[in-house]
Amino acid sequence: MTKGSSGNSGSSSGSKGYTVTSSGTNSQGNHYCNRDYGPSATNQNSYHYSNTNGSYYYSNPNGSTYYNDGRGNATYNPGK
Repeated sequence: MTKGSSGNSGSSSGSKGYTVTSSGTNSQGNHYCNRDYGPSATNQNSYHYSNTNGSYYYSNPNGSTYYNDGRGNATYNPGK
């Protein structure tokens, strides 16, 4: 994932339990979103991105990760 020049930072989510620290679309047209879940989360700075080829990746606040290649193949890692 490569971040690009089109994006936002410092957005608040209200009561959702996280703050969006940055989001946008990079120069390849891929979307990304970084979220801060605070000190109680295993992974405080979680993120996800989705690519123009249909693939996407999540790094979750509980330490797990999920990747889908956009062709029906997915990988889940439960983390710690």
